[in-house]
Amino acid sequence: MGHSPELTVTITGSGCPIPDANRAGPGVLVRHGDVALQFDAGRSTVQRLAASGLRPGEVTAVFITHHHCDHTVGLPDLVLTRWVMDRFDALEPLPIVAPVGPSVRFAERMLDVWADDITVRLGHTGRSRRPHRMVVGFEARPHMTEVWSYAEVVVTAVAVHHEPVAPAVAYRVDTPSGSVAISGDTIVCDEMAELARGVDVLVYEAMRFEPIEALPEDRRFILDYHADTRLIGVQAADLGVATLVLTHLIPAPDTDAQRAGFVADIRSGGYRGEVVVADDLDVITVAGKDADARIIRQ
Repeated sequence: MGHSPELTVTITGSGCPIPDANRAGPGVLVRHGDVALQFDAGRSTVQRLAASGLRPGEVTAVFITHHHCDHTVGLPDLVLTRWVMDRFDALEPLPIVAPVGPSVRFAERMLDVWADDITVRLGHTGRSRRPHRMVVGFEARPHMTEVWSYAEVVVTAVAVHHEPVAPAVAYRVDTPSGSVAISGDTIVCDEMAELARGVDVLVYEAMRFEPIEALPEDRRFILDYHADTRLIGVQAADLGVATLVLTHLIPAPDTDAQRAGFVADIRSGGYRGEVVVADDLDVITVAGKDADARIIRQ
Protein backbone atom coordinates (compact mmCIF):
# COMPACT_ATOMS: atom_id res chain seq x y z
CA MET A 1 0.00 0.00 0.00
CA GLY A 2 1.46 3.39 -1.05
CA HIS A 3 2.15 6.24 1.30
CA SER A 4 0.13 9.45 1.17
CA PRO A 5 2.01 12.51 -0.11
CA GLU A 6 3.39 14.98 2.38
CA LEU A 7 1.28 17.91 3.45
CA THR A 8 3.22 21.17 3.24
CA VAL A 9 2.30 24.65 4.39
CA THR A 10 4.28 27.54 2.86
CA ILE A 11 3.90 31.11 4.10
CA THR A 12 3.75 33.11 0.86
CA GLY A 13 3.30 36.34 2.76
CA SER A 14 3.70 37.11 6.47
CA GLY A 15 3.02 40.83 6.26
CA CYS A 16 0.12 43.21 6.72
CA PRO A 17 -1.00 46.41 4.93
CA ILE A 18 2.18 48.26 5.98
CA PRO A 19 4.83 47.74 3.26
CA ASP A 20 7.83 45.71 4.34
CA ALA A 21 10.82 44.91 2.14
CA ASN A 22 11.01 41.39 3.55
CA ARG A 23 7.35 40.49 3.97
CA ALA A 24 4.85 40.01 1.16
CA GLY A 25 1.13 40.50 1.72
CA PRO A 26 -0.85 37.80 3.48
CA GLY A 27 -0.92 34.36 1.91
CA VAL A 28 -0.59 30.66 2.69
CA LEU A 29 0.09 27.87 0.19
CA VAL A 30 -1.06 24.37 1.15
CA ARG A 31 0.18 21.47 -0.98
CA HIS A 32 -0.70 17.79 -0.93
CA GLY A 33 0.73 15.90 -3.87
CA ASP A 34 -0.33 17.68 -7.04
CA VAL A 35 -2.97 19.75 -5.24
CA ALA A 36 -1.78 23.31 -4.57
CA LEU A 37 -4.19 25.60 -2.73
CA GLN A 38 -3.47 29.30 -2.23
CA PHE A 39 -5.23 31.03 0.68
CA ASP A 40 -5.41 34.79 0.14
CA ALA A 41 -3.21 36.63 -2.32
CA GLY A 42 -1.58 39.73 -0.95
CA ARG A 43 1.05 41.84 -2.68
CA SER A 44 3.92 39.86 -4.28
CA THR A 45 2.10 36.52 -4.11
CA VAL A 46 3.20 35.60 -7.65
CA GLN A 47 6.84 36.24 -6.78
CA ARG A 48 6.61 34.17 -3.60
CA LEU A 49 4.98 31.31 -5.52
CA ALA A 50 7.85 31.47 -8.00
CA ALA A 51 10.35 31.34 -5.15
CA SER A 52 8.59 28.25 -3.82
CA GLY A 53 8.94 26.57 -7.21
CA LEU A 54 5.29 26.82 -8.24
CA ARG A 55 4.14 28.34 -11.53
CA PRO A 56 0.80 30.18 -11.60
CA GLY A 57 -0.67 27.49 -13.84
CA GLU A 58 0.05 24.89 -11.16
CA VAL A 59 -2.22 26.51 -8.59
CA THR A 60 -5.26 24.25 -8.21
CA ALA A 61 -7.57 26.77 -6.52
CA VAL A 62 -7.50 30.06 -4.59
CA PHE A 63 -9.45 30.76 -1.39
CA ILE A 64 -10.24 34.26 -0.13
CA THR A 65 -10.87 34.89 3.56
CA HIS A 66 -12.26 38.44 3.24
CA HIS A 67 -12.15 41.45 0.96
CA HIS A 68 -9.54 43.65 2.66
CA CYS A 69 -7.14 44.84 -0.04
CA ASP A 70 -4.01 43.48 1.62
CA HIS A 71 -5.46 39.97 1.18
CA THR A 72 -6.69 40.39 -2.40
CA VAL A 73 -4.46 42.86 -4.26
CA GLY A 74 -2.29 40.03 -5.63
CA LEU A 75 -5.24 38.04 -7.00
CA PRO A 76 -5.57 39.88 -10.34
CA ASP A 77 -1.80 39.51 -10.77
CA LEU A 78 -2.07 35.76 -10.22
CA VAL A 79 -4.97 35.35 -12.66
CA LEU A 80 -3.43 37.58 -15.34
CA THR A 81 0.06 36.07 -15.05
CA ARG A 82 -1.45 32.58 -15.26
CA TRP A 83 -3.22 33.61 -18.47
CA VAL A 84 -0.18 35.32 -20.02
CA MET A 85 1.90 32.18 -19.44
CA ASP A 86 -0.81 29.86 -20.82
CA ARG A 87 0.16 30.50 -24.44
CA PHE A 88 -1.85 27.60 -25.84
CA ASP A 89 -5.03 28.24 -23.83
CA ALA A 90 -4.64 24.81 -22.27
CA LEU A 91 -5.49 25.54 -18.65
CA GLU A 92 -8.87 24.99 -17.08
CA PRO A 93 -10.55 27.97 -15.36
CA LEU A 94 -8.96 28.76 -12.01
CA PRO A 95 -11.44 28.20 -9.16
CA ILE A 96 -11.62 31.18 -6.81
CA VAL A 97 -13.55 30.20 -3.68
CA ALA A 98 -14.87 33.03 -1.52
CA PRO A 99 -17.71 33.92 0.83
CA VAL A 100 -20.72 35.48 -0.88
CA GLY A 101 -20.62 39.27 -0.65
CA PRO A 102 -17.77 41.73 -1.30
CA SER A 103 -15.15 39.00 -1.83
CA VAL A 104 -17.18 37.35 -4.59
CA ARG A 105 -17.95 40.71 -6.17
CA PHE A 106 -14.26 41.56 -6.20
CA ALA A 107 -13.33 38.24 -7.82
CA GLU A 108 -15.98 38.77 -10.49
CA ARG A 109 -15.04 42.40 -11.30
CA MET A 110 -11.29 42.56 -10.67
CA LEU A 111 -10.24 42.19 -14.31
CA ASP A 112 -12.54 44.96 -15.59
CA VAL A 113 -9.80 47.60 -15.24
CA TRP A 114 -7.46 45.41 -17.32
CA ALA A 115 -9.85 45.21 -20.29
CA ASP A 116 -7.65 47.31 -22.60
CA ASP A 117 -4.53 45.31 -21.80
CA ILE A 118 -6.39 42.03 -22.33
CA THR A 119 -7.77 43.21 -25.67
CA VAL A 120 -4.32 44.25 -26.91
CA ARG A 121 -2.79 40.93 -25.88
CA LEU A 122 -5.57 38.97 -27.58
CA GLY A 123 -5.10 40.86 -30.85
CA HIS A 124 -1.31 40.72 -30.76
CA THR A 125 -1.03 37.02 -30.01
CA GLY A 126 -4.03 35.75 -31.95
CA ARG A 127 -5.34 33.98 -28.90
CA SER A 128 -9.04 33.37 -28.60
CA ARG A 129 -9.58 33.08 -24.87
CA ARG A 130 -9.64 35.79 -22.25
CA PRO A 131 -8.40 35.20 -18.71
CA HIS A 132 -10.87 32.78 -17.23
CA ARG A 133 -11.63 31.84 -13.67
CA MET A 134 -14.52 30.12 -11.96
CA VAL A 135 -15.80 32.07 -8.97
CA VAL A 136 -17.29 29.73 -6.40
CA GLY A 137 -19.29 31.57 -3.77
CA PHE A 138 -20.55 30.10 -0.52
CA GLU A 139 -22.56 31.40 2.41
CA ALA A 140 -20.38 32.16 5.44
CA ARG A 141 -21.88 30.26 8.36
CA PRO A 142 -20.98 30.11 12.07
CA HIS A 143 -20.40 26.36 11.85
CA MET A 144 -18.03 24.38 9.63
CA THR A 145 -19.23 24.00 6.06
CA GLU A 146 -17.51 22.07 3.28
CA VAL A 147 -16.79 24.51 0.44
CA TRP A 148 -14.45 22.60 -1.91
CA SER A 149 -12.97 19.17 -2.46
CA TYR A 150 -10.66 17.51 -4.95
CA ALA A 151 -9.44 13.92 -4.82
CA GLU A 152 -8.62 13.32 -1.13
CA VAL A 153 -8.40 16.99 -0.16
CA VAL A 154 -11.37 18.64 1.56
CA VAL A 155 -11.66 22.33 2.47
CA THR A 156 -14.15 23.58 5.04
CA ALA A 157 -14.87 27.13 6.18
CA VAL A 158 -16.40 28.92 9.12
CA ALA A 159 -17.41 32.54 9.62
CA VAL A 160 -15.11 34.37 12.02
CA HIS A 161 -15.11 37.82 13.63
CA HIS A 162 -13.33 40.62 11.80
CA GLU A 163 -16.13 43.14 12.11
CA PRO A 164 -16.81 45.64 10.69
CA VAL A 165 -15.46 43.59 7.77
CA ALA A 166 -18.05 40.96 6.92
CA PRO A 167 -18.17 38.27 5.94
CA ALA A 168 -14.76 36.98 6.96
CA VAL A 169 -13.97 33.27 7.09
CA ALA A 170 -11.27 30.89 8.21
CA TYR A 171 -10.46 27.68 6.34
CA ARG A 172 -9.44 24.15 7.21
CA VAL A 173 -7.77 21.68 4.86
CA ASP A 174 -8.04 17.96 5.60
CA THR A 175 -5.91 15.40 3.76
CA PRO A 176 -4.87 11.77 4.42
CA SER A 177 -1.50 13.14 5.58
CA GLY A 178 -2.79 15.70 8.05
CA SER A 179 -4.79 18.87 8.54
CA VAL A 180 -4.16 22.59 8.66
CA ALA A 181 -6.34 25.52 9.73
CA ILE A 182 -5.84 29.09 8.46
CA SER A 183 -7.45 31.90 10.43
CA GLY A 184 -7.47 34.74 7.94
CA ASP A 185 -8.13 37.94 9.92
CA THR A 186 -10.16 37.50 13.09
CA ILE A 187 -10.26 37.95 16.81
CA VAL A 188 -9.74 34.80 18.86
CA CYS A 189 -13.21 33.24 18.91
CA ASP A 190 -15.14 30.01 19.48
CA GLU A 191 -15.55 29.54 15.75
CA MET A 192 -11.78 29.26 15.35
CA ALA A 193 -11.68 26.66 18.11
CA GLU A 194 -14.30 24.57 16.31
CA LEU A 195 -12.41 24.81 13.03
CA ALA A 196 -8.94 24.11 14.40
CA ARG A 197 -9.66 21.27 16.80
CA GLY A 198 -7.52 18.28 15.89
CA VAL A 199 -5.39 19.94 13.21
CA ASP A 200 -1.66 19.33 12.90
CA VAL A 201 -0.80 22.92 11.96
CA LEU A 202 -2.66 26.08 12.95
CA VAL A 203 -1.80 29.25 11.01
CA TYR A 204 -3.01 32.28 12.97
CA GLU A 205 -2.87 36.00 12.31
CA ALA A 206 -1.09 37.52 15.27
CA MET A 207 -1.02 40.94 16.86
CA ARG A 208 0.92 41.88 20.00
CA PHE A 209 -1.58 44.08 21.79
CA GLU A 210 0.85 45.62 24.29
CA PRO A 211 2.83 47.69 21.72
CA ILE A 212 -0.39 48.75 19.97
CA GLU A 213 -1.96 49.87 23.25
CA ALA A 214 0.94 52.32 23.61
CA LEU A 215 0.08 54.06 20.33
CA PRO A 216 -1.97 57.25 20.05
CA GLU A 217 -5.68 56.62 20.56
CA ASP A 218 -6.58 57.21 16.91
CA ARG A 219 -4.38 54.27 15.87
CA ARG A 220 -5.67 51.74 18.39
CA PHE A 221 -8.77 50.84 16.35
CA ILE A 222 -6.92 47.83 14.94
CA LEU A 223 -7.21 46.21 18.38
CA ASP A 224 -10.92 45.76 17.65
CA TYR A 225 -10.59 43.05 15.04
CA HIS A 226 -7.28 41.23 15.27
CA ALA A 227 -6.08 38.25 17.29
CA ASP A 228 -4.32 38.96 20.61
CA THR A 229 -1.21 36.77 20.85
CA ARG A 230 -1.92 36.05 24.51
CA LEU A 231 -5.41 34.74 23.72
CA ILE A 232 -4.05 32.72 20.80
CA GLY A 233 -1.80 30.99 23.31
CA VAL A 234 -4.77 30.15 25.54
CA GLN A 235 -6.78 28.75 22.64
CA ALA A 236 -3.91 26.77 21.10
CA ALA A 237 -3.13 25.23 24.49
CA ASP A 238 -6.76 24.17 24.91
CA LEU A 239 -6.83 22.68 21.41
CA GLY A 240 -3.57 20.80 21.86
CA VAL A 241 -2.30 21.84 18.43
CA ALA A 242 1.20 20.50 17.73
CA THR A 243 2.45 23.42 15.62
CA LEU A 244 1.30 27.04 15.77
CA VAL A 245 2.39 29.38 12.98
CA LEU A 246 2.04 33.13 13.56
CA THR A 247 1.67 35.33 10.48
CA HIS A 248 0.17 38.68 9.40
CA LEU A 249 2.49 39.90 12.14
CA ILE A 250 1.69 43.22 13.81
CA PRO A 251 3.98 44.89 14.65
CA ALA A 252 6.31 43.07 12.27
CA PRO A 253 9.34 41.79 14.19
CA ASP A 254 12.77 42.88 12.94
CA THR A 255 14.95 41.61 15.78
CA ASP A 256 15.35 38.43 17.81
CA ALA A 257 14.01 40.28 20.83
CA GLN A 258 10.86 41.29 18.95
CA ARG A 259 10.35 37.71 17.78
CA ALA A 260 10.81 36.54 21.34
CA GLY A 261 8.03 38.91 22.37
CA PHE A 262 5.55 37.05 20.15
CA VAL A 263 6.66 33.71 21.59
CA ALA A 264 6.50 34.98 25.17
CA ASP A 265 2.92 36.16 24.66
CA ILE A 266 1.95 32.74 23.31
CA ARG A 267 3.65 30.95 26.20
CA SER A 268 1.91 33.22 28.71
CA GLY A 269 -1.37 31.75 27.46
CA GLY A 270 -0.20 28.26 28.34
CA TYR A 271 0.76 26.89 24.94
CA ARG A 272 3.79 24.58 24.99
CA GLY A 273 3.89 23.26 21.42
CA GLU A 274 6.02 24.40 18.49
CA VAL A 275 5.73 28.14 17.76
CA VAL A 276 6.82 29.55 14.39
CA VAL A 277 7.01 33.33 14.10
CA ALA A 278 6.77 33.20 10.34
CA ASP A 279 8.99 34.66 7.69
CA ASP A 280 8.03 34.57 4.03
CA LEU A 281 8.69 31.16 2.45
CA ASP A 282 8.86 29.27 5.73
CA VAL A 283 7.71 25.71 5.02
CA ILE A 284 6.05 23.43 7.56
CA THR A 285 5.86 19.78 6.48
CA VAL A 286 3.61 17.10 7.94
CA ALA A 287 4.67 13.62 6.80
CA GLY A 288 1.77 11.75 8.38
CA LYS A 289 -1.07 12.10 10.85
CA ASP A 290 1.14 11.26 13.82
CA ALA A 291 4.27 13.04 12.62
CA ASP A 292 5.59 16.24 14.13
CA ALA A 293 5.83 19.15 11.74
CA ARG A 294 9.26 19.79 10.27
CA ILE A 295 10.02 23.47 9.80
CA ILE A 296 12.24 24.60 6.93
CA ARG A 297 13.42 28.20 7.20
CA GLN A 298 14.58 29.66 3.88
